[in-house]
Amino acid sequence: MTSLKIGTRGSPLALAQTQLLVQALQAHHAHLRADGAVEVVTITTSGDRIQDRPLSEAGGKGLFTKEIEEALLDGSIDCAVHSMKDMPTQLPDGLSIPFLLPRDDVRDAFFSLTAKTLDDLPQGAVVGTSSLRRQAIVLARRPDLQVVTFRGNVGTRLKKLSEGAVDATLLAVAGLNRLGQQHLIQHILEPEVMLPAVAQGAVGIEVRSNDAATKKLLEPIHCHVTELRVTAERAFLAVMDGSCRTPLAALLTVPDPEGRARFDALSATPDGTRVEKVSYIMTVRTPYDAQKLGESAGHDLQEKMRR
Repeated sequence: MTSLKIGTRGSPLALAQTQLLVQALQAHHAHLRADGAVEVVTITTSGDRIQDRPLSEAGGKGLFTKEIEEALLDGSIDCAVHSMKDMPTQLPDGLSIPFLLPRDDVRDAFFSLTAKTLDDLPQGAVVGTSSLRRQAIVLARRPDLQVVTFRGNVGTRLKKLSEGAVDATLLAVAGLNRLGQQHLIQHILEPEVMLPAVAQGAVGIEVRSNDAATKKLLEPIHCHVTELRVTAERAFLAVMDGSCRTPLAALLTVPDPEGRARFDALSATPDGTRVEKVSYIMTVRTPYDAQKLGESAGHDLQEKMRR
């Protein structure tokens, strides 16, 4: 291997997340610190090109991964960096995501020029978001508000807000942290108010399943606690057949020293008129435990939604 080629989207956040991987790899492998030993390959995805409508109308989560996974399968890159909240639960044959960086803050941040919190917004105010999850939770809490589609990266959305396109918007705290823009945060919404997206704040590394050499390089950077949390949340998503078209949220807390963790999950209608939740405190020590917990939550919530 002359150099390790890492594929990523070209957004500032995607590049910042890729640098986290590069730094972690170089900390563990001296030979990767040499000039040219690691090459970052930026790839424009369908999701990056489509800015005029919600992703749920254009094909869902796979829009941010298709072209990157094609490059991985044809050998143009050795591994790919993904925000796990953007990843479909089904991966193409021959690919897997066995490695995760330590998870960042899972919460959402509230931004507005006219209000300190979501509850302070005046009646009829306009909230911009491209997330059906955020839309449903906002409307369930404040049915008087208007929610409009709001696409773009962090900088674009904050610029639109400052220009008065909307009265408020919501962004992931993890993204702001990784961009070094945490100082911009006005108000953080706790999970009790805004349950996070599945795997929000987690970064996964996708590889070819048969590429033993790349896997060996990546093994030391893997975070096992993040694996438990993401496994549970994505197992829930898989049972719910989750996509951008369904407002879903889930969060497994960090297990305590005895392995006990809290798992919360939510399903809603896009207009927020119906929100169903389940909560558990369970012992989660292995990925198998996490998988079973997430699946059970999915089945329980499906049953609730059918009533």
